[in-house]
Amino acid sequence: MAQEKEEEKEKVDTLIPGPDYLASGVHIGTQQKTGDMKRFIYQARPDGLYLLDIEIVDARLRVAAKFLANYEPSSILVVAAREYGHHPVNMFAKVTGAKSIAGRFIPGTLTNPECDYFVEPSILVLTDPMTDAQALKEGVDTGIPVVALCDTNNSTTNVDFIIPTNNKGRKALATVYWLLAKELLRERHRKEACEDEFVFNYSVDDFEAGI
Repeated sequence: MAQEKEEEKEKVDTLIPGPDYLASGVHIGTQQKTGDMKRFIYQARPDGLYLLDIEIVDARLRVAAKFLANYEPSSILVVAAREYGHHPVNMFAKVTGAKSIAGRFIPGTLTNPECDYFVEPSILVLTDPMTDAQALKEGVDTGIPVVALCDTNNSTTNVDFIIPTNNKGRKALATVYWLLAKELLRERHRKEACEDEFVFNYSVDDFEAGI
């Protein structure tokens, strides 16, 4: 039965082929699930790992990209305390014009104008609301929208838009940020009504952290 469900996922028309989604591990969650994330889970494996529905992952990546395309590029701040998220968020910022903070998020970055690292973004994108808790708190304190990559074990309190995904794996984080960057730029291209064909000259490998 589990194999049949996996094969069904492979046949869905998504941003990338189903097998590529599955190979990246974006759907592989943890052995814990929260009530907040239950609606994004489609089954549990025999080893106890909960699996996220790649159709929902894909759909919410599309919506997130359209949402982010409404913001001035430099007003988007992407954060990742998690090591495997450092390179993906920096690449996302590089190709989209957003700002990024990879590594320790210094308290006061969003709330203290006297802080050397003070920034005033219009929207915040978090790699994990658990490890990026300080950024989440300050985003809430300043009243800006928060988009977050959320795994099966995450609480989504104070997150305005959830992108369900494995937010711990090296390949998974590269894939999600690559897709989000690509679709964001595609949406901007559409908004600008450009007559030339949309081109995105980056691969998933460009977004993947080194081992």
